[in-house]
Formats: sequence, C-alpha cells, structure tokens
Amino acid sequence: MSGERILIAKVGLDGHDRGIKVVARILRDAGYEVIYTGLFQTPQTVAAAAIDEDVDAIGLSMLSGAHMTLAPLVVEEVRSHGSDIPVIVGGTVPDRDVPKLKELGVATVLTPGATAEQIVAEVAAVLHDETT
Repeated sequence: MSGERILIAKVGLDGHDRGIKVVARILRDAGYEVIYTGLFQTPQTVAAAAIDEDVDAIGLSMLSGAHMTLAPLVVEEVRSHGSDIPVIVGGTVPDRDVPKLKELGVATVLTPGATAEQIVAEVAAVLHDETT
C-alpha cells in the first residue's frame, strides 16, 4: 500500500465534513497518501484534481442524498479524460441504490457503520481489483 494516493472529496452542496476527515485520518494511518479537496466541489474539479494529482482512487463522501446524480457524474468526468481511476462512495446511501451505483461505474460503496478496518480493506480491494 505504500505510495498509493487517494483523493477524497465532498461533491455538491453537502457541508458536513467531520466524517470525511475521520476517513482521511484512517486512510493516512493505514499508509495511504490522502489528498482532501475540501467542501463544495464539482464533478469537474474532482476529476481534474484526481488526474493532476495522479491518484490511485477517488473517495466521495455523500451525505446530501445526491449520490445517484453526483457520483455517476464524477465517474463520467474521470472517464471523459481517458482515465480509469476507481471511484468509491461513502456515506448515507440506501441499500437499494448500491447496485445501481455500481452499474453506473462506482467501484464500491461504504455505508454508515463501516469500521476503520472495513474502510481500509475495501479501499485495498478496489486498488488491487478484488471487488465483486
């Protein structure tokens, strides 16, 4: 895991950032280099930052209920630049939306209650293409 870089972002108007900061620390403590873009990002700014920073994965924190709109737009924007950087969604996502998000290109979804160990394991699985 040494040297792997993860960009994490808050897309849209969701201003709740405590959780994403906790996840950033969890990933950093697990040995990842974490780049946090801050609040109120657009799909375009997230994709551009991910490509500019040459990251291995993108993590989106979604608490606003806009995950079905914004997460696929990030995936689409990244792909439009010819990149296959995997996009991971974390946050308040109803179970019924998880399969559709995956169909739309999201690598995996972490929902509330995921432990630090589960977060690190899911990220590692995505980075090493071990997701189902």
